[in-house]
Amino acid sequence: MSDAQTPDLRAAAREYDDAGLCLLPIKADGSKKADVSSWTPYKVNRSTPEEHDAWFDGSRPRGIAVVYGAVSGNVEMIEFEGHAIEDGVLSEVTEIMEASGLGEDWRAVLAGWATESPSGGRHYRVRIAGGGVRGNTKLASRLAREDEYTPEERQRLAEKPNAKIVRVQIETRGEGGYGLVEPSGGTVHESGKPYLRIAGGPASIPTLDADVLTAIHDVLRMVDSIPKEEKAKTAPRPTRPLSEGEVRPGDDYESKVDWDEILNGRFSPIFTRGNTTYWRREGKTRGVSATTGYAADRDRLYVFSTSTEFQAEVPYDKFAAYTHLNHNGDFKAAARALADEGFGSKPAVRRLAAVPAPRGRFDDAPSDGANALQYDHDLEPDEAGFEPHIVRTRPKVNITNEAEAIDTLLDVMASGDLADLYTRSGGPCWVYEDEMGNPAVRQLATDNLRAYFNDHVTTYTMTTDPETKSPVEVRNPVMRQTCATILGRKEWPLPRLRGIVTTPVVRPDRSLLTRPGYDKTTGLYLHPRVPMRRLRPELAQDSIDKAKALILDTMLADFPFMAASDKAQYLGALLSPIIRPLVPGPTPLVIITGTSAGSGKTLLKDIFKYLFGLGDAPWPENDAELRKAITAQLRDGGEPVIAFDNLPNGYEIKSPILSSLVTTDTWRDRVLGSSEVVTMPNDRLWIVTGNNLKTGGDNGRRALWVRIDPDCPNPDQRDNFVVGDLRPWLGKNASTVVAALVTMVRGWIAAGAPTERVRMGDYSEWASAIAGLLKYLGVPGWLEDRGNVRSSDEDDEWTYFYLAWHEKFGSTVVGTGEVLANIAEFVPRKRDGELPVANQLGSWLKAKEGRYYGSHKAVLVRDAHRRQNRWRVAEHGEKR
Repeated sequence: MSDAQTPDLRAAAREYDDAGLCLLPIKADGSKKADVSSWTPYKVNRSTPEEHDAWFDGSRPRGIAVVYGAVSGNVEMIEFEGHAIEDGVLSEVTEIMEASGLGEDWRAVLAGWATESPSGGRHYRVRIAGGGVRGNTKLASRLAREDEYTPEERQRLAEKPNAKIVRVQIETRGEGGYGLVEPSGGTVHESGKPYLRIAGGPASIPTLDADVLTAIHDVLRMVDSIPKEEKAKTAPRPTRPLSEGEVRPGDDYESKVDWDEILNGRFSPIFTRGNTTYWRREGKTRGVSATTGYAADRDRLYVFSTSTEFQAEVPYDKFAAYTHLNHNGDFKAAARALADEGFGSKPAVRRLAAVPAPRGRFDDAPSDGANALQYDHDLEPDEAGFEPHIVRTRPKVNITNEAEAIDTLLDVMASGDLADLYTRSGGPCWVYEDEMGNPAVRQLATDNLRAYFNDHVTTYTMTTDPETKSPVEVRNPVMRQTCATILGRKEWPLPRLRGIVTTPVVRPDRSLLTRPGYDKTTGLYLHPRVPMRRLRPELAQDSIDKAKALILDTMLADFPFMAASDKAQYLGALLSPIIRPLVPGPTPLVIITGTSAGSGKTLLKDIFKYLFGLGDAPWPENDAELRKAITAQLRDGGEPVIAFDNLPNGYEIKSPILSSLVTTDTWRDRVLGSSEVVTMPNDRLWIVTGNNLKTGGDNGRRALWVRIDPDCPNPDQRDNFVVGDLRPWLGKNASTVVAALVTMVRGWIAAGAPTERVRMGDYSEWASAIAGLLKYLGVPGWLEDRGNVRSSDEDDEWTYFYLAWHEKFGSTVVGTGEVLANIAEFVPRKRDGELPVANQLGSWLKAKEGRYYGSHKAVLVRDAHRRQNRWRVAEHGEKR
């Protein structure tokens, strides 16, 4: 078949079948619908000659169509609509194909099998090698002209004036699609006109590689004339109106720079047709990758290839392309860079006068010798430490637009230009000194953050001078809602505050944190409690010996420790804040107890206060108040040591809250007066003091005892101490004492930080480190008294009860009634002093089953015959 048409559909069907094509019968009603109950099976199963004979036997009028895709041997149809032919789109496409190196392949398509549709359109077929056939795809469209509107489209525009009426000019029929072919005619098409073959036939369909067809598709897309809106990623956000005479850097760049300069090294121009320049990406030998100048409203780059740095099928103006290539899409950064290069101009701005930044708390501090932790008597203490983070100028932030103000303030927070502002659980916070000179932490509310910005950032709004029309900066504070929005974030670009220390400490890597201020390595903030000494860098044994003598033989010389273990345990507690970052984890409750008032327990507590700072809190009346006190100290206080002083005489410490506190790394609680729940690191040393203190429950094995006994009447009248009155001595020598403690720790670190394995439950790692440190220092007695500490009256009562039981009954199994009848004088009493009945004693025994009191425990023996529980007392190590 060439110019002459096949005389009947059955003959045409045989020709198409011989070419390997799948066919469909089409209704002769102008609908172009398939004349079968369902044509879905023919998407995958090719029609048969028998079906063709039945469909096209001439019994009724029908049209004929080809199903495209894999079922017809990977054939795709490219359709140019009739109005596209009238608009000269085919000629334009052909010119681009020839210029882009695709001319030979395109000529093969045009000369292959070509059909003219009843509307004057063109249908071209191509067979694809090396890839699948895509589904039906619209490649190019234009807006409909007014004279083309149908009545339905005019009604749509009346209802929605901004609606777009589109005419598809080029599309494909591919996988899952079909198209009518010649010699369909008559009422098959609504116009009554036939489909005519104008070139070749099904036997002459050209075969093209998949990548070549992709390049052809790219060219076909280039003639699309539907306006493309720039997306957020490729267009700057709406900006403020310009003042008279002002030119934005991006606009200036647009007018002065051509695409060759922007795309140099990435794309090469192929040819120019009218206002449109066609570009090919580097490394590609034929085809077109992008266009510029095609849009009527603005010169934009439009990339079709997916193998470039640009997003495909998204328009970029020159400024957007520059921003994408050089500033990763950050339009603000791009505008600043272009302004620095001289692009853009602004009228004179009446600016605010410069405001000096607030002075840092540790400004003007000496820096020599700051990292030397060698104790030396001959060097005087400094009046201040060293603050590594010193801000000299205030950042300036334009807060005219709230959204931009939030972004810019967050950028300032991330820049590190804000002093003493950090983040921890609950949000931003600042570190400050209270009226006693102690470090404290304030969790920021909206007004706190607003006040902070007012002190540390110059914030202003822009207005226009009514006379000169030039922009003017007007000082204004940040809006409260802006601060509330910043505080409402999930995270903040601020340094994380993990804790406050008041003396030099050992980092986890065994280096020494010595500079006051924030330490990025650990997240700790060093706020010296006492002036920092200038210390020599070399470490000598003589200096370590002097340090030991100052602590043990001078400061602690006159305290009446009951045993060597009490002195060792106090020294271990005193060294703990310095090595705490090196040995993470909980530390036990330090119990400082004396035999009478005036024995010196409060003085021992006050040594911590003078050296490290101390969070003092009265002993609460109940566990609920205790919990509030703990949360308040951890949340708002910065002292590394917290003490509950002067518990009642003979008080039994039996608190599940304290027991939980000293066995966990973190503390979680609700903030008083709000529903906010905070989680804070439990990095403090906890101390209680009192006379004749005892422990009950689990508190006994979670305590470090320091016992003192002056063994004299009126111990507060003692005199002739080595240092005289300790508190005035500490006031004068606290910095020397801190240097001595740090020198001892430094010697231990230099020796490799040896440890001595000690088992102490949850505190074993800490206890082993302190044991190694004290052994290095030659201080004996660490934890030797663990079996001699005072237990509670209840523990003593049950210990004697089990002992009497075992002496009376041995390992014999007995009932609680027999116990009450034989050793009633040893049975624990109820609160009213009365004996329990047999059932109540049995309940008590069940609650204590398996727990040792002294060296004995109760063992339950169930008597199935008597249907009762019976008991025996077993001694530790006794065979069962």
